[in-house]
This record gives sequence, C-alpha cells and structure tokens, in this order.
Amino acid sequence: MDLLNLIGGRWVEGDGEEFADTNPARPSEVVARGRFASAAEVERAVAAARSAAPGWAATPHHARAAVLVAAADIVDAAADEWGAELAREEGKTLPEAVAEVRGSARILRYYAGEADRESGELFASPRPGENVLVVRKPIGVAGLITPFNFPIVIPAWKIAPALSYGNTVVWKPSSLVPLLAYRLAQALTSAGLPDGVLNLVYGEADAGSAIVDHPGVDAISFTGSTAVGRAVIARCGELGKPVQTEMGGKNASVVLADADLDHAAEQVCLGAFRSTGQKCTATSRLIVASQVADELLERVADRAARLVVGDPLSPDVEMGPLVSSAARDRVTSGVARAVDEGAKPLAGSSPYDGAKPLAGSSPYEGAKPLAGSSPYDGDGWFVPPTVLDLPGTGVDFWRTELFGPVVGAVRASGTEEALALANLSDHGLSAAIFTRDLGVALRSIERLDVGVLHVNSESAGTFPYVPFGGVKQSGFGPKEQGRAAREFFTHTMTVYLGAPA
Repeated sequence: MDLLNLIGGRWVEGDGEEFADTNPARPSEVVARGRFASAAEVERAVAAARSAAPGWAATPHHARAAVLVAAADIVDAAADEWGAELAREEGKTLPEAVAEVRGSARILRYYAGEADRESGELFASPRPGENVLVVRKPIGVAGLITPFNFPIVIPAWKIAPALSYGNTVVWKPSSLVPLLAYRLAQALTSAGLPDGVLNLVYGEADAGSAIVDHPGVDAISFTGSTAVGRAVIARCGELGKPVQTEMGGKNASVVLADADLDHAAEQVCLGAFRSTGQKCTATSRLIVASQVADELLERVADRAARLVVGDPLSPDVEMGPLVSSAARDRVTSGVARAVDEGAKPLAGSSPYDGAKPLAGSSPYEGAKPLAGSSPYDGDGWFVPPTVLDLPGTGVDFWRTELFGPVVGAVRASGTEEALALANLSDHGLSAAIFTRDLGVALRSIERLDVGVLHVNSESAGTFPYVPFGGVKQSGFGPKEQGRAAREFFTHTMTVYLGAPA
C-alpha cells in the first residue's frame, strides 16, 4: 500500500526519502510504502494549520464534536481490518490490536462529549453590576509527535482534545507505524474535517525538530523516550513554547506477603508481557516480600514460560515480536548485561536465535513458541518473556528502561522497604501493589511517587476520562486524557464583564 502525507487537505506524496513499513514478525514482508515529507512540506503543513486555525476555532464546539463522532463511527466500522493492519506493522496480538483501534474510537467520542460540558466559570465581583468570567480559548497550532507502541490510540488521545478544543494540528507519527496514522487521518478527513485542520507529515527526527522549532507552532505534545523528551522540553524552554511530554517508565509491582499470589502472578505477567512489554506503563521491576518471594517468582516464571510466542495474527499467540531489530538487540543485550551483573534468569534464559544460554543460566526452557512460527526459524524480532532474579538494586537493569518483555525481581523485608524500593527510580509513571490490607493500600497512595497507581491490578492500563501521566523523569507539563487535556490544549481568559454606565 502507498502512503501519502496530508497537507492542507490534500494527500500528497512526500518529496523526501522513501521508506518501507515492514512486518516485525516477518521483516521481509512490506506492509506499506511511502515518502517522508521534505522540509518544505513541513513548512507548508504549518502554514496550512495556521491558515485554518481561525475558522476552526470559530466553528461551534458542537459542530467540531460532530466531526469527531463521525470519525469514531468510521474507526469502529473498520476495527477488525485496521486491527489486523496494526498487528502486522507493530507486532501486537490481534485481540490487543483490535481493542486498541476500538479504544481510539472511544477517545474520539469522549472528546466530542466536551461540547456538552461546561466550558468556563462565572465568579462574583465585589463591584456592583459586574461579573467575572473565566473562558477557555484554543492555544492555536499544536505540534504532535507520537510513538510506535500505540500507533492509533496515543495519536487519538492527543488529536481528539486538540481538535475538540478548537486547535489545528501538525502531526508526525513514528516512522515505524505509518499505516495506522494514515488510517486515523483518513477517518477524520472522511468525517468532514476542514482542509488544513489536521496535517500529517511522515519523517524522522529532523521532521520532529522542524515542528518543535517552527515559530508557527504554538505548543508541542510529545510521547516517547525520556532522552528525547528532555531535549524537547529544553528546546521548548528556550523558545518559550508550552510543552507536554509523556516519557519513559521503570514501573514497579509490589507483592506483599498477604497478597493472593496466583492473582498477583497473573497480573504481573499481564503488565510485563502484554504488548511485548513495549509500553511505558509495563511492569519491569518486581518487588516481593521475602516471605513469599520464592512462591511468587515460581508462579511468574511458570506463566512466562507457558506463553505462546509467534505471529501476532495467529489466534493461539499470546505475545508477538518487538517492533524492530534495534529493539530486539537492545533488549537481549540488556538481559545479557543483567546476567553478567549477577541476575539469575528464571524464564527466558536464552534468545530465540540459537545463541548459547546466558552465562550462569540453565539450558533454555523459556517461552513456548507456536509450532512452525518465527521463533523457531529465526525470522522476526522475537525475544522470550524473561524473568530475572536480581542480586539487588545496584544493577543497570534496575535503572534502565529496556522497553521489552523483561521483568526483574528483588526481595523486600517488609512493607516499608518494599515501598521505598518502588520509589527508588528516576521515573515515576506507574506502579502496582498487591495486598489484602486496606490500610497498607491507603498508605501506598501516600508513599508512592507515581502518576498512576493500581491496587491489585497490573501496572498498565488507563481510561480516557481520567488523567494520565507521570512524575519525575516520566512526565512534564499538564497530564493527558480526561479533562486534564484541557489544561494543555486551551488557555484561560479572565473577563471582567460590567454593565454600561
């Protein structure tokens, strides 16, 4: 399939380098092709967004909402087809991929609903005959930069509020997942979005930098790695430009001695291995009360070893590949480094490529590949679900986000140490705690320094109507989703409304 950039309401072939969108389960299979936008095309996209901004901002909110509802209907109708395309280009299992497509439709509908909610505030004035209004206005042109791991739902949770609140958009998706970006833009244009309101440009880091630097872009919303996010924050600081970032995570699940161990093991594995661990809220650190550590780790390792890994389009597969060869190499080298530093592999002790087992590990008895699938023949960017028993918190694995299906465990002497260990990270996106003690659960709310906390459920997962985002090195600026998005995509105007003399 040939992919086109969307600039000023026209679908155009880019003037830049040609790119290929490949299937990570079968890298020789091309899913789609296209050309990156040139610098001149990024310039035209910004100009189109600026030109369309006054008219879109002046469009009644309910008319803007109607476009989002119509787009949601298009997305829902195509969920099965687009879900299969998502699985092919990104590597999620088909059920996860279809659920993500449907999730993006729910987000579009939620922000359409903003037209029916209050849009300002009324305050009393101490002066006779006067009222004070606080109204909200769009920020203007929003530059959106989105990652590979949720190729339609993360764009939806940026684009939907931006459009609902009256902004125009210049959007650069990850070059690893261009097809679902194309599909979402198709849905919005087919729903009646006016020309220039949404502009889609494919590109690499230079295109993202051009959007960030452009004086015609009023604000930047970025989701991606902490390193790149910090660079975006610094540059926006230099330019005096509002910025919203959702960055990395090194998320902990805490399992205390009174927890239901079967339930905890299941939830830890869901958090660590769904989406092949390629989500910022994935469980990568496991902190277990020493009294139950052996029992819990045995359960987690057993579940990891029984996961079926293979082509994500197969109905039997429970975990697909990583998105690229670079991602696979990063994960396997990170696991090898952890083992060199003293970690003991409990599951996933050897990669699928026929390499020797990692030093100090037993012969490979890791995840079960689907018979005849890529893990057996070496094709595809697969790694086994991996569970590591760490020697302590001094290893690099404790600090570094691998962004793959790997969880490392340490033991804690009690509740207070477990909570302290969970906080022992530069990141603060998500955490989970497993306990039957309501008092401990309430104490964890006070003690844990994260943006999202799950009690007795996996560390991953969010709903579109509540805020999402992290603290410390995991996030900067207003949160995303729910009404929190309004804090970024609008600014307030305070109006002192007095009667004529």
